[in-house]
Amino acid sequence: MNANGRQSMEAKFVAVTNVISIYFDGLYNSDTSMLKDVFHPRAHYVCATDGTILYLNMDEYFPIVDKRPSPASRREKRNDRILSMEFAGPVTAYARVECSINTKFFTDFLTLIFVERKWQIISKVFHYDIAE
Repeated sequence: MNANGRQSMEAKFVAVTNVISIYFDGLYNSDTSMLKDVFHPRAHYVCATDGTILYLNMDEYFPIVDKRPSPASRREKRNDRILSMEFAGPVTAYARVECSINTKFFTDFLTLIFVERKWQIISKVFHYDIAE
């Protein structure tokens, strides 16, 4: 951080990249302890791929992750990558990422905020395609 308590652009980029890396690892391992580190407790999880809105808070989302077999346990190939990242001021970021779980290939729009001295995902809005 610089003298006025703000992160440099490079520091923000590295910090957000690290959050997203933990996010990918948490999904791949179905590890909600990792996901709880990167999602803000008041984060939103939203999808409308099938034409209806799926809207969950973290108390609803984490039990779903806990119940599913992890991609790691099935030795699935990892397909996670950051496609783009942007910053809007010193405490707001957006990342477009891709990953897969089983036959679903996801494009996630992650909005992150810097609060309580750390970056956290406040919103996950996503679309998925099913592999043939």
